[in-house]
Order: sequence, then C-alpha cells, then structure tokens
Amino acid sequence: MEKAAFERWLESVSTSFLALSDQQRNQSLDHLISLSGAAQLRHLSNGLEALLKRDFLRLLPLELAFYLLRWLDPQTLLTCCLVCKQWNKVINACTEVWQSVCRDLGWRIDESIQDAVHWKGVYLKAKLRMKQLREEDAFETSSLIGHSARVYALYYRDGLLCTGSDDLSAKLWDVRTGQCVYGIQTHTCATVKFDEQKLVTGSFDNTIACWEWSTGAKIQQFRGHTGAVFSIDYNDELDTLVSGSADFTVKVWSLSAGTCVNTLTGHTEWVTKVHLQKCQVESMMHSPGDYILLSVDKYEIKVWPIGCEINCKCLKTLSVSEDRSVCLQPRLQFDGRYIVCCSDLGIYQWDFASFDVIRVIKPQQEPSSLSLLGFGDVFALLFDNHHLHVMDLRTEVTVGRWPLPAYRKSKRGSSFLPGVTSWLNGLDGKNDAGLVFATSMPDHSIHLVLWRENG
Repeated sequence: MEKAAFERWLESVSTSFLALSDQQRNQSLDHLISLSGAAQLRHLSNGLEALLKRDFLRLLPLELAFYLLRWLDPQTLLTCCLVCKQWNKVINACTEVWQSVCRDLGWRIDESIQDAVHWKGVYLKAKLRMKQLREEDAFETSSLIGHSARVYALYYRDGLLCTGSDDLSAKLWDVRTGQCVYGIQTHTCATVKFDEQKLVTGSFDNTIACWEWSTGAKIQQFRGHTGAVFSIDYNDELDTLVSGSADFTVKVWSLSAGTCVNTLTGHTEWVTKVHLQKCQVESMMHSPGDYILLSVDKYEIKVWPIGCEINCKCLKTLSVSEDRSVCLQPRLQFDGRYIVCCSDLGIYQWDFASFDVIRVIKPQQEPSSLSLLGFGDVFALLFDNHHLHVMDLRTEVTVGRWPLPAYRKSKRGSSFLPGVTSWLNGLDGKNDAGLVFATSMPDHSIHLVLWRENG
C-alpha cells in the first residue's frame, strides 16, 4: 500500500476505533494481536513498557520524591535501595528520611550533620542495637572483688565506681579495667559520694566524714545526727553538705568548717535520700539558677530552699496518697525540671514549676516489684528481683531486658545504682558504652552490667 493511501486508511481506522466502546476496543486489540507476528509483538512490548512502567522517582522533582519517601518504613526504604542505582542515589541523598527513622528508634539526632549516608549508617547500627536489646544480647557482665564484708554504699561518676563496706574501707574502681585505683580505711559506710580530691561518707555510726584520696587522711568530720546517716550530697560552689538520717531529720552543713548550719524537720520516717540540684524553671517559689534540696522518706518528698538556712521552711511536700497508704521507693531523680519517683502504684513524674503530677506510668508487670534506676526523655531503666528492663517512654513498652543474679537487697536503695545515663535521653552511637548497672552481692563482690560493643 502506498504511503498516502496508508495514511488515509490509518486515519479512517483511528476515527472508527475512537468511536468504539471500551469493550469493543479491547476486542479489536485482541484480534490485532492474534494476527501479529514476532516483530509486531516485540514492538508492542517495548512500547508498552515505556508507557506503563514509568520511573516516578526519576521523573519527580527531588522535593516531592523526598516527601513520598518519608512515608515508607525503614525496611521498605532499604529494599528500595536495591531497585536500581538511581533509586539508591535518591534515597541515600534524603537526609530527613534517615534522621526520622533513627529518631523513631530512640536515637539522638545532631541536626548539624546533613549527610544522608551518615544517617543511613547510624540507622543500621541503631537497628542492630535495638535487636540486641530485644534478644537480651546488648550487655555483658563482670565482677569487682576486694571487700571482705557487705557493701551497702555505691557511687558512680566518669568511669569510676566507689564502694563503701562494713569492712571499714572504701575503694575506688576503674570500671573499664576492673582495677582498684584507691583503697582507704574508713568507718562503716551507708552512703558515699566522691570527686577527684575527696571522698565523703555517711555512716551507720551517725557521723559523716570527709577523706582525702591521695593520703587516706580524714580531713573533716560532721557530728550531730542521732541515727544512721543514709544519704549525703554536697556542692563545693555552695560550700554545702546535706545529709538525711534515720533520726528523721535533714541537716545542712558547712562543707569546709564541718559545722551544722541548719536542721530541717518534718519527716516522720527515715530520710533515705537527699539531693541538691540547681533549678531550671520559674515558679512562684523559685527561679532558674536557685539551688533546691529534695529529701525523701517512705511516704513523702519534701522540697527545701538552699541559701535561706535561717528559718528555712519546706516549700512543698509531694506524695502519691493523702492517707500514706502508698509507699515511695527510695529512688529519686531530679534534673531541675522534673521530679521522678517510683511507688507501689507505678512511676510518678512531677512538673517542678507547678508541682503537678504530669505522668503516671503503670508497668505491665506488678508495679510494686519494679524499681526506678533512671528516667530520660526517650528511655527509662528499671529493675526487679530478676531483670533489668529498658522501657521506651514514648510507648511505655519494654524494648529490652537483662537477667540479674540474686543481688543483695537494700530497703534504702543504696546497694545498687545506674551507670552512664545519658543514653536515656536518646542513644547516639557513642553513649551506649560503659557501665549500665552495678549492685553488691551476698558474697561481698560487686556485679557490673556493661554495654556490649555494638559490632
């Protein structure tokens, strides 16, 4: 057929085809396909692939492609990276997508790093760490051996653990190596706190003492309590030491002079925890930068001002039951913004600006069996008689746990403590290292739980 005649025929057929219904069009195509040979079918296949299998990710502007990718779950994103080089290039260039999936896993995001490949690598590492937590493979254990009597006092900072024992000694350990750095002769220790130069100990003999690490010499003694001293805290900037005792009182001392500045009364049970902290929020009772003292007994948390030692009055008393039917556990956390404490009913969080309860977490297992170790923006570290528990605070679901041996129990909560706690505000690939938990054992050793290296 000549070209002109073919074009007239094709135009006529096209006009007739467009006038058909969809069903008639389909039948016409089926008939033509049945009459086609290999060359025509190959041509049809190539043409249909270009029309039907369009690469939308390649065709869309990057901003729209990134928007669509944000709706995909991480596993689908990884699968999409395998489709072709172009998809892999686009997905690996989307920083926000990988930052988002890392954040969903509880990872802390540094917004200054705008490298998508970096955040994809962080996600793969984060995914492995969360898998290890689920499968009880994130931690490892070791022991510190050196005391000859029960250990009821522990304090941790910067990779060093201090232990105070009934064998009339205190030891300072390097957690990483397990080596004893210092060992000095003391009194019986119920509580300890240290820095680079000194160690402060509260004792069952009703006294507090300050010791020099380098010489082991006693450089100050504090006398005045009529019961065992269960908790101490101090601040060199304020030249202040505070103590809580079995005599139901809190005492404020001059750290350098060793003299009692004030005795705070109002507790009707053993004072098992005292905590000095700089306030970070504004309220009718305090301003940011003010130092605040918290003291805890079996039923109440009391808030005191520091710096007003004369006629110092309690600012607020917090409890979880008015009739004192619910006990508080002797574990308290205060960061200047929120107070967190565990009770028989669950974990309570108070806003320090208003003193209102803003959150109550009731764990899935029996709440009274759980104790608080640490509470952050993302995770909480809890434990019971048999396990450590890592809870995702965004969902209140346990995302990991670790078995514990039969450790020494202490009603005052002094024989166990958390290690590094910065990861509770979000893991970052660096802070999941070092000590997680330490507790004293019936054989007088110290049981350590440490992060396993994330391969």
